Amino acid sequence: QVQLVESGGGLVQAGDSLKLSCAASGRTFSAYGMGWFRQAPGKEREFVAAVSRVGGAKYYADSVRGRFTISRDNAKNTVYLQMTTLRPEDTAVYYCASSTLVLTRNLDEYAYWGQGTQVTVSS
Repeated sequence: QVQLVESGGGLVQAGDSLKLSCAASGRTFSAYGMGWFRQAPGKEREFVAAVSRVGGAKYYADSVRGRFTISRDNAKNTVYLQMTTLRPEDTAVYYCASSTLVLTRNLDEYAYWGQGTQVTVSS
């Protein structure tokens, strides 16, 4: 089993940057593909970004490509989401998740989830 704890959320203004972290414990971190998802009020949870087990491959949602960067540090058992040029529509609870697959954007293929961290972007 994998335990995931997100941190770094907060209230920022449009155009600001924010970096989320997700610390993992439990089984070997490098055995899992990692992803970030988000859920805005009244909306379904959606894919944001994913990174492969050793960080060499990444996926991004079209809405964040060029603004967000996912990375991981396997020595620290941590995955990051650097968010820049934030927009009000980025407001959501952000979740990290782990998958036994190398790299996937499919929510259903992630078995373990963190509790989420709130990101609020004011206009």
